[in-house]
Parts: sequence; C-alpha cells; structure tokens
Amino acid sequence: MIVSTKGRYALRVMLELARYENEGYISLKSIAERQNISMKYLESIVSTLTKASYVRSMRGKEGGYCLSRPASSYTIGSILKLTEGSLSPVSCIECGQSICEKADSCLTLPIWKHLDTMIDEYLESVTLEDLLKQKIAAD
Repeated sequence: MIVSTKGRYALRVMLELARYENEGYISLKSIAERQNISMKYLESIVSTLTKASYVRSMRGKEGGYCLSRPASSYTIGSILKLTEGSLSPVSCIECGQSICEKADSCLTLPIWKHLDTMIDEYLESVTLEDLLKQKIAAD
C-alpha cells in the first residue's frame, strides 16, 4: 500500500481545517499557501471532500471551507479510503474479497488479510483530533 499524493494532501487539508475550526471558513488560497499545494490540485481534493460532506463551503468574501463535523469524528482511515478507494496491501483482497482465482490454495492470503485488518483497524482508531493533539507516537 502506497498512499498517493491526493490522500496525503487530503489529510493535510483536513488537518488545516481542523486546526482553524474555531475561526470559521478558511479560504483555499490560505490553505494552498500554508500547505504549499497548487490551487488546481487543491480544488480537486476539496471537491472530493465536499461531495462526501466532509467539508462545507461558503461563497463570497468571507467564504471558504470548514469541517462539517468535529475533528474528533473524522478517522484517518475514512479520509484515506475516500481519496484512495482502497488501503489494501495487495490488490487480490481489495474491498474485503479475495478475487484471485488461487484464493482457495494461496498460502500467502492469510498474511495479506491479517495485514489488511491491522492497517484498517489502526487507521480507523486515529482521528484528526488525535493528530492535532499529537497523541500519536512517532516510533
């Protein structure tokens, strides 16, 4: 599993909105400048987040984007799944199904399924708030 730039940037955007959630709507321009993300790419990412109701938008001079819910209600797993589609370590178990024709006799399948479960459980246990409050060990 390699998390794409889109997934990593989506996390950075969501963290930026969480960091300033008490300040109202945040402009894309300020997010782009603080996070060093191109406006065009940022617009694509925010469009995905808006369509999924992760963020709200408001037009106008005081407009911009803000989180739709508290930072504590967004898991890192949910954000990455939204932008990446799948976090499975191998393609044969994407979407929770063993799609390989050799699944019945595959000796490596159990390890991939276990790794997939571990990744999912870990990323679903970490919230935006956890990251903001630095509750995650870097070891």
